[in-house]
Amino acid sequence: MSKQHNQPPANPLILGKMGSAYGIRGWLKVFSSTEDAESIFDYQPWFIQRAGRWQHVELEGWKRHNQDMIIKVKGIDDRDAAGLLTNCEIVVDSEQLPELDNGEYYWKDLMGCQVVTTEGYELGKVIDMMETGSNDVMVVKANLKDAFGVQERLIPFLDEQVIKNVDLTTRSIEVDWDPGF
Repeated sequence: MSKQHNQPPANPLILGKMGSAYGIRGWLKVFSSTEDAESIFDYQPWFIQRAGRWQHVELEGWKRHNQDMIIKVKGIDDRDAAGLLTNCEIVVDSEQLPELDNGEYYWKDLMGCQVVTTEGYELGKVIDMMETGSNDVMVVKANLKDAFGVQERLIPFLDEQVIKNVDLTTRSIEVDWDPGF
């Protein structure tokens, strides 16, 4: 086995977690937090943390079962062994994620970015993202001495309309937005 395969993830990203044991042959339910549940299987290798150490998880197979997805982990052959994995978070190295198209960003990459208007007014830092159905919304915590006395701003993540530029190297997002709003 190549050494690189077992290396702990440099940029760990949680994609889901192991559920309860299923049946007696070592299958487990799995919960996926990826947008399309099945795409969790596109990202390999999987890691879990056990007793404070990273452990590489090799899948022998997976299948849909009613509303659930179940997985068979290599070397886990009975219900007891499977039960030990219940609630383990499934982690991948975020380097495994596909490159996104222009104008698409992973939420985790936007966290902590400084948000600045096109006029150069600092609106604050992104502390959360919300899904509203029509578009995503950035929750921006204003700087302490905000001239408008605002503590938090909700800014729609609308590419081109509101979001003028996202620079992940300088961790800044330029927006066309009225700071008094």
